[in-house]
Amino acid sequence: LSGCDSGFGQATARHLDIMGFRVFASVLDLQSPGAQELRRSCSPRLTLLQMDLTKTDDIQRVLQHIQAHTNSTGLWGLVNNAGFNDTIADAELSPLGKFRTCMEVNFFGSLELTKGLLPLLRSAGGRIVTVSSPAGDMPFPCLAAYGASKAALSLLMDTFRSELQPWGIKVSLILPGYYKTGTTCDPAFWNLQKQQLLASLPQELLQAYGEDYVEEINQQFIQFMKVAVEDLSAVVNSITDGLLAANPAVRYYPGQGLGIMYFIHRYLPYFVRDLFLKGFFINPKLPRALQ
Repeated sequence: LSGCDSGFGQATARHLDIMGFRVFASVLDLQSPGAQELRRSCSPRLTLLQMDLTKTDDIQRVLQHIQAHTNSTGLWGLVNNAGFNDTIADAELSPLGKFRTCMEVNFFGSLELTKGLLPLLRSAGGRIVTVSSPAGDMPFPCLAAYGASKAALSLLMDTFRSELQPWGIKVSLILPGYYKTGTTCDPAFWNLQKQQLLASLPQELLQAYGEDYVEEINQQFIQFMKVAVEDLSAVVNSITDGLLAANPAVRYYPGQGLGIMYFIHRYLPYFVRDLFLKGFFINPKLPRALQ
């Protein structure tokens, strides 16, 4: 189970531990408050492992540990939950490095971990449950770096699902609504990201869009945070169902408003979809050069 420092990963690790499962939970930092909390609240069955999904050495070390402890039994389930985003801005304003980091964590990290654990999962005829995002299905304004990495992740998991069927491995995707997890709802964190973005922008881009354009996006996003759901149980239950149900769903949509969002996305014209996403999420004002 990756990404257990906070949010869905931490809540799911605790839930599965209470149910009596042997859980291998990876965290970015073994001394983080989230890791300490898991040590305090979980049984000795739970193993905490340090892993940064951008570092092959970390992933290989975790793979070796899990192999050593599950070789005789195989592995029943992998939960790809770790995710990363620290940029809320138009694609043109988002540095290339931010796209790369999102791909490294959200796509390549999960790919390497999944490939590494597949022999154990195949021997148990187990499950793969991956937390993706509706942002990987729809063009949310100002989420291009994150959304593109989640789109790649969702397609990868759909491919695994069809390819691993003969082995008896079931693969599910979780596409949650907006929940309060980790730094995702910390205005101070996002204000810092905005300052760093403004400082890094080439002068010409800053002229064309204007500083107040970036400020406005940040303000709207911080306003949007207020709708974030604090109760993570719907997501934890979806992950658990993906791991344990006789016939798990291919996709789970825990959270409010996703039904109407996907209906609009699938059946209505593009301009309606774009208007809806702007109205629902972020609707930037005109860039300075167009005013």
